[in-house]
Amino acid sequence: MPSARQVEIVEVGPRDGLQNESAMVTTEDKRALIERIIAAGIRRVEVASFVDPRRVPQMADAERLVDLLPSRDDVVYIGLVLNERGAERALATQVHELGAVCVTTDAFALRNQGQTSDESLSVAKRIVSIAKAAGRRGQITIGGAFGCPFEGELKAGRTLEMAVQAAEAGPVEIALADTIGCAAPAEVETLVGQVVEAVAPLPVRAHFHNTRNTGLANVWAAVEAGARTVDASLGGLGGCPFAPAATGNVPTEDVVYMLERSGITTGLDLDRLIETASWFSKIIGKTLPGMVSRAGRFPRAA
Repeated sequence: MPSARQVEIVEVGPRDGLQNESAMVTTEDKRALIERIIAAGIRRVEVASFVDPRRVPQMADAERLVDLLPSRDDVVYIGLVLNERGAERALATQVHELGAVCVTTDAFALRNQGQTSDESLSVAKRIVSIAKAAGRRGQITIGGAFGCPFEGELKAGRTLEMAVQAAEAGPVEIALADTIGCAAPAEVETLVGQVVEAVAPLPVRAHFHNTRNTGLANVWAAVEAGARTVDASLGGLGGCPFAPAATGNVPTEDVVYMLERSGITTGLDLDRLIETASWFSKIIGKTLPGMVSRAGRFPRAA
């Protein structure tokens, strides 16, 4: 677990970043993206989701992509899975960690993975057990942790309740995901602090979208409240196909710049991240929303 002045960045661009993109990215370009991200210092990468390709066409090449990735002892490849079939597919590859997802409301859970909220939690716990039995890592993300795109405000205590129950499965961490970018820093600080205390000694990870321009502020609030791992997506790619208006994740370069300038180490090479974001914007054919890649680092290199 990173120290209080160190934050681990999980790069989610190759999965969460690309899943909502209509322009199909080739398997070779995805591999090049992951290799460049690793060269910038990332050591945990969400590489693919093992889901129905009819629902998420961008992830149809999950097995082939993972097969092409370099085998490294110092990098953890994460595969998102929503059910036991997805877990089986992921375990047939070199993926090191299964990322299970449960969702706070029935309306969102049914659209996202065809399960009620309680069912999604039970399945997530089983996925962790399956991963551990296979000698792999398993983690649980609570989607819609701060609000639901369909039901609005959550029932008081729902996310905390789910975090405590999820911890019973013994995952490597519990993640709180602001899937639709509705959270504000004060509520992030409160909820993350509550979950950190409730699931200790399990670490807490934070995942934010920048839908309403509060993403970076929320990252800071989460870190201050005790989150030691933060998800980010190169250039701010991202979105959820099953949540209206769920735009991009917080940009990796922007998060790294903010944390490093604040004296919190990430171990990442900001210049390489900026270079990779610029390269990938050409691959995907559009300017990415990340600010630091456009403005450049400060101070500029001599």
